[in-house]
Amino acid sequence: MNILIVGATGTLGRQVARRALDEGYKVRCLVRSQKKATFLKEWGAELVSGSLSQSNTLPAALEGMDVVIDAATARATDSLSIKQIDWDGKVALIQAAKAAGVDRYIFFSILEAEKYPQVPLMEIKRCTELFLSEAGMNYTILRLCGFMQGLIGQYAIPILEGQAIWVTGESSPVAYMDTQDIAKFAVRALSVPATEKQTFPVVGSRAWSAEEITSLCERLTGKPAKVSRLPVNFLRTMRHVTRFFQWGWNVADRLAFAEVLATGVPLTAPMDEVYQTFGLDPQETTTLESYLQEYFGRMLKKLKELEYEKNKTKKKTAKIPVKKSN
Repeated sequence: MNILIVGATGTLGRQVARRALDEGYKVRCLVRSQKKATFLKEWGAELVSGSLSQSNTLPAALEGMDVVIDAATARATDSLSIKQIDWDGKVALIQAAKAAGVDRYIFFSILEAEKYPQVPLMEIKRCTELFLSEAGMNYTILRLCGFMQGLIGQYAIPILEGQAIWVTGESSPVAYMDTQDIAKFAVRALSVPATEKQTFPVVGSRAWSAEEITSLCERLTGKPAKVSRLPVNFLRTMRHVTRFFQWGWNVADRLAFAEVLATGVPLTAPMDEVYQTFGLDPQETTTLESYLQEYFGRMLKKLKELEYEKNKTKKKTAKIPVKKSN
């Protein structure tokens, strides 16, 4: 089975590529920069240059492919808007995949997207789900709600460096999941017929609030956290301000997620039936505790080693005799 992965250099896409290669699939990756995707080639993937914003590059990328796994999304720093990439680009990709005879399409959406039409990316995801379901291909939609990897920059690094953690005044608990585990579901779907033309939540074992994550980080590091709270109204104001500038459109659309967090309703879903359908063991899914414990363990060990080398260098310098001039 030949798989085209779109968004393979991203946080989730690279894990999907790694998993598919490990399970023996032939993997091709659509990339904007082959230089930035060198690691994928080293893993064994074929690279083809192209972009969702350049529909003329899609037919060549799709030639000979049986499956598309779509892990692409606009970044806040992208020059193109979320609409251009996540809607126009995805519509072009789905249409090109159907024209190329691709039978299977795996799409990553967002949990409860239909409840937040005022949040641009969530509304686009909902519309894409509908478009894909009517395209006439065997699809599987996986609805996610948060990556554990994103917590490193938001919580872990600031605590280790003694910097402030920025959280909203009101924060809905989120069932974060390790992208490596999400990749398991995406690749497993290819060999489970019961997942065809179906939509599933794929979320972590429990929802965590900002306060709970902060306390866990403090316990694992032994360091106190400096927490700064941003009122939701401030984020709303920032969103309106950044909408005035083209460079801020993607930032503004991301800030719209404050509306989701402001509800206080946990972003989570029951997973028992999902694990049964996919034939995966929930006990093998990474918990947030074990994920952060492993991360902090590695980082604290590295910091101790750096401190040891620094002290050793100081001692050597102190032992060097100073020559007196006559």
